[in-house]
Amino acid sequence: MPDLRSVLVVCTRRIGDVLLATPVVRSIKAAYPEAVVDMLVFEGTQDIIAANPDIRRIWTIIERPPIGTHLKLLRSIRRRYDLAISVLAGDRPTFHAWVAGRYRVGTLLADAKSWWKRRLLDEWVPFDNLNTHTVVMNLRLLERLNVVPLATPVVSWRHEDEVSVRRLCPAVDGAQAYAVLHVSPKFVYKAWTVAGWEALGRWLADQGLTIAVTGGDAPGERAFCEDVVERLPKGTVNLAGQVGLPALGYLLSRTALYVGTDTAVSHMAAAVGAPTIVLFGPSNPVKWGPWPKDVPLADSPWRKHGSQRQGNVFLLQGEGDCVPCLGEGCDRHINSLSHCLQQLPAGRVIEAAQMMLAEQHDRHHTPLPMISGHL
Repeated sequence: MPDLRSVLVVCTRRIGDVLLATPVVRSIKAAYPEAVVDMLVFEGTQDIIAANPDIRRIWTIIERPPIGTHLKLLRSIRRRYDLAISVLAGDRPTFHAWVAGRYRVGTLLADAKSWWKRRLLDEWVPFDNLNTHTVVMNLRLLERLNVVPLATPVVSWRHEDEVSVRRLCPAVDGAQAYAVLHVSPKFVYKAWTVAGWEALGRWLADQGLTIAVTGGDAPGERAFCEDVVERLPKGTVNLAGQVGLPALGYLLSRTALYVGTDTAVSHMAAAVGAPTIVLFGPSNPVKWGPWPKDVPLADSPWRKHGSQRQGNVFLLQGEGDCVPCLGEGCDRHINSLSHCLQQLPAGRVIEAAQMMLAEQHDRHHTPLPMISGHL
């Protein structure tokens, strides 16, 4: 393998996938500080790494680009890098790594159909979609490169992001503790109920916390957030669609508690060390549970079944013999609801919140009231 002076990491998928590829970048930079590392991602996902100090340049491409646009990208990256890494097993990411790198490493399925992709790579790692966490799967690509794996995803922001968050949410300055509720995932099948968020938000406000509600800027997500905010006490701050991901990272870094569903934002909260409660339904926690800050490297911090705690993250799983089904909602499409989340009682989430907050309050000898129920 050549000296590592330039590296391209290919992760053309969703925002969460891009975030979970940042440990690869951080590990390479720690091992080879003089190397420059770039990323190739889908247009619309680059905000999650826009402030990342480990990344020199972000190449973007739309999911199905016109031939001319695609050829322009290929000419721009052709053999530009000493090393190209694809963290995805798909056809195009593997092809992009082959075009870009003088030495190519990737993740692939160990099946007969992938024979041609194996010929494009100098080294490849068998892809495990069930029993290995995404962060660990990505880091396995570095095992033969003499790179020590650093597992915590990297969340970064700039000074202007801090300024914008302080303007929109004065509680960030420390005058009053606040909780962040990320109530609106991008996909309906990962959503909890408005009534559940209302009960949780009112309980948190009764404990003296300011509530900051966050969500995406798509019309449906903003409407869901507005519905929740209208039901919460006066003083609740609606940040839905108003802060970019780097600014959101700063907001999360100072919160007393974060509660969200299976979204990229939950991964961000876990990575910055926020006390995090994540509501899981059909998704596989072994693969997609938020990686707690600074936990030791293992195949996964999470088991497949049951509510569980690791480090700063409490993963609260919905009930049912079918959980996790690994499907996209009970009707098997992204706009269908998941009964395991829709039927998740607010009391279980409140009890988890009480547990997480009590750890902080106990240090100041001001315990919170106990909540009856079970996790």
